[in-house]
Amino acid sequence: MENQNKKSLKWLWIAITVVIVGALLGWCIYNAVSAGTIDKIFKFGSTAVLFILIFVIVALGYLLGSITIKGVNLGTAGVFLVAILFGFLCTLNFGSVPVLGAFHVTHESSVVSTMGGSVQNLGLILFVGSVGLIAGPNFFKNLKKNFKTYIVVGAVIILSSTLVAVIFTLATGYSSEFWAGILSGALTTTPGFSAAQEAAGKGSEFYNQISLGHAIAYPFGVVGVVLFVQLMPKFLKVDMNKERELLKLGGEEEARDYSGLFQVEPFGLVPTALAVVCGLALGAIKIPLFGGSSFSLGTTGGVLIMGLILGHFGKIGKLSLEVPESTLKLLREFGLMLFLLGAGFEGGVNLVSEVSTSGGGLVVWGFIGGALMTIVPMIVGFVLTKYVMKLPLLNGLGSITGGMTSTPALGTLISTAKTEDVASAYASTYPIALVLVVLACQLMITLL
Repeated sequence: MENQNKKSLKWLWIAITVVIVGALLGWCIYNAVSAGTIDKIFKFGSTAVLFILIFVIVALGYLLGSITIKGVNLGTAGVFLVAILFGFLCTLNFGSVPVLGAFHVTHESSVVSTMGGSVQNLGLILFVGSVGLIAGPNFFKNLKKNFKTYIVVGAVIILSSTLVAVIFTLATGYSSEFWAGILSGALTTTPGFSAAQEAAGKGSEFYNQISLGHAIAYPFGVVGVVLFVQLMPKFLKVDMNKERELLKLGGEEEARDYSGLFQVEPFGLVPTALAVVCGLALGAIKIPLFGGSSFSLGTTGGVLIMGLILGHFGKIGKLSLEVPESTLKLLREFGLMLFLLGAGFEGGVNLVSEVSTSGGGLVVWGFIGGALMTIVPMIVGFVLTKYVMKLPLLNGLGSITGGMTSTPALGTLISTAKTEDVASAYASTYPIALVLVVLACQLMITLL
């Protein structure tokens, strides 16, 4: 009898809830019909628009990335392509279309600046910070063993890509500013992009072409390297278990004893925050260069290096800097997703804005040149690491992702290789590549 009363009471509350919700919905519809527009029901502010876009793009992006064709998929890079598409769609003028009008943006909208600023940078910080902490324990041992190799790989990759950029600059007659922007986009490097803008100066006649070039080359710069690190092991038909063993050979990490150390919290968020704060401070240091310009490690380089240092030492006095593997994997994936989301959405919006003011021929030439600036250094780097230096395949691919300064490709390579150890090769090659690409973008504009 008691159970029957409880069941009756449950259905009574359900009926009351349905009546209240129905009454509210009916009132909203009545007011909408009276006003002649459904916008009276749905009123989206910029915050609601931002978060709706974020979660819709993430859901659809991972869905696209999960589609596998002959063992190859985009993975997290699927978020990037969907974000570009939504960036383009949101620039369309929906006019009086109910609800959709709230999602119309321009390159000056706050939603776009937040996506390309806060969202993208937060993702980049989380990703490179976690990569640094992952690679830190083995980094210096690996660097000591292969120091000259990583310098050569990073230098050859950047120089070969720059050579392609110089050839296109001299052969096409388009401005060096445009091709410097293409170079920075092909190598997906924000510091290189900023360096090109700084070298040109806002007073330059071709200043805006740097942004155009970067926007044209960036999508293939992301997707091209992501596909390369997945396809090469399949083309070579390698045994991934054997390759993982070769990667670990001589780089075994000694077990660490964290007992007796003070641990602030069990999730490792404090050590991560420490790496980020110190890294941002390190990246903000400006090193003067010739011609009044300057160089800095920026957000990426500073946080990566501090992550490597803290990950290597593992403690400060009696303070434990241990970060659980599960936390690092979550931050790495979450950061990569946010970075691709922000970069893709802003890129989709800006590409429409820039292309609308430039000729189609310029875009076609830029895409062809950007594709070659991505493909040529990857092939050169692969031949160098595989057949000249005789590096294990995964070590070589990790070095190539670092030399290409490709954050998304590292995430894909880790998933493909099913080991975090490839991050060490990336982290070893990345700094030299970062310095060289910044100098290359500056010198192209200064000398050409």
